[in-house]
Amino acid sequence: MSTTKKVVRIAAVGDVHCTTTSQGTLKPLLTQASQQADILLLCGDLTDYGLTEEAEILVDELTAATIPTIAVFGNHDYEAGQPEVIRQILTEAGVRVLDGEACEIAGVGFAGVKGFAGGFGSRMLQAWGEPLIKQFVHEAVEEALKLESALAKLQTSQRIAVLHYSPIEATVAGEPCDILPFLGSSRLEEPLNRFAVTLAVHGHAHHGQLAGHTSHQIPVYNVSMPLLAQHFPEQPSFRLLEVPVGSEVNDRQLAT
Repeated sequence: MSTTKKVVRIAAVGDVHCTTTSQGTLKPLLTQASQQADILLLCGDLTDYGLTEEAEILVDELTAATIPTIAVFGNHDYEAGQPEVIRQILTEAGVRVLDGEACEIAGVGFAGVKGFAGGFGSRMLQAWGEPLIKQFVHEAVEEALKLESALAKLQTSQRIAVLHYSPIEATVAGEPCDILPFLGSSRLEEPLNRFAVTLAVHGHAHHGQLAGHTSHQIPVYNVSMPLLAQHFPEQPSFRLLEVPVGSEVNDRQLAT
């Protein structure tokens, strides 16, 4: 039986916040990502105000990306109230936009959702009291269920969760404590543990921490572009991850 293994290189970045004046600013980054990686992950806040004009400029910038590209939306992509239009623009350009869906590329499975807020651990907001609070919590629960459903569809041994909001508190630590509950939710962590994902990536927290892990020791990476630029000013602002795949790869081996 063959035991051949290969390494799939993944470039991950979130919060590119493409604006109407971003022409030419992202192409150098995307060119470098294509040279170093096999797959590109965009972890939300693709646009700055959720405008179709911003999405069209982003699509033009993405012509520099010559590798398969997977994306999830962030909160900024909803600002103008037309996420479906933006999704169509990106999809027509060849970007796989995941919102509770899953896909497989080069033997690696990807499950993607935006996620939502609500806080972490024992301080996580509960569905009690006013209808608006219950509605808020319901949204967080729905996003976690979408992630669970997407992960359940994957048959690959290596599974990667692509998020915008964080599933753990460790990677948002360092942000002002007042906004921590709005940066993610522990409800997103449970599906990662249950399906033993290889790793998870997210954005949203521009001033958080680069990495942490779930309660089951699954690596979680904050790939917000402002955070990466702050910590690695001399390097291109994406996180390069290497995932081994092969006929007998059944563990969560990971090199970074």
